[in-house]
Amino acid sequence: MRQTHFPPSVLAAVLSACATESVVLNSERIEQRFGSYGIDVLASEAGLRRSSLFSYEGDHTTCRTYAVVQFAEDADTGWNDAHSRVLAGDSIGETFKEGGWDIRKNTLYIGTIRLPESRTEVGDLMRLSGAHDLALHIYQLVLVRGAKELEYAMILEAHHPEYLTVNDLLGIFTHEAAEPISRSDLDRLSTLVFGT
Repeated sequence: MRQTHFPPSVLAAVLSACATESVVLNSERIEQRFGSYGIDVLASEAGLRRSSLFSYEGDHTTCRTYAVVQFAEDADTGWNDAHSRVLAGDSIGETFKEGGWDIRKNTLYIGTIRLPESRTEVGDLMRLSGAHDLALHIYQLVLVRGAKELEYAMILEAHHPEYLTVNDLLGIFTHEAAEPISRSDLDRLSTLVFGT
């Protein structure tokens, strides 16, 4: 079994996750809100991908969602072509939607994560300086076609404060309050996202 980058309390939440729901894709929501959308895969390592989902402002881009994706262990099988496209930098949701799959999200956690005062890659991508609270959404991404449901990834998304807030996320996604994530697990998530 592959080592997970997510804290145990987050993974345990999968067992009691709320009902699966179909949603507007994050890429679609960014384009609707800001008039443009792009994705930049920043790093791809053993089963983990980091990416910036951004909008354009003239010649500049602003990261609207910083995503850390941990693929399911069997992600390489069953979706060979689509998974290869995702690893090459294509949007997960758009790729599978084009392939005839419905995209579902099991929300595991909605809260905030603190962008540190010190300079970080995420802060630079979001064009933010200083400390900011970023809305945090952790969910299990499930692919559905007919009676077939397959877990594809566990995804952590930190959102730019001008894009989505915690209240926005709570209005979009069904989420039953579960056990809060411990301070030490939030610190580990912060390290995973910001490298601090």
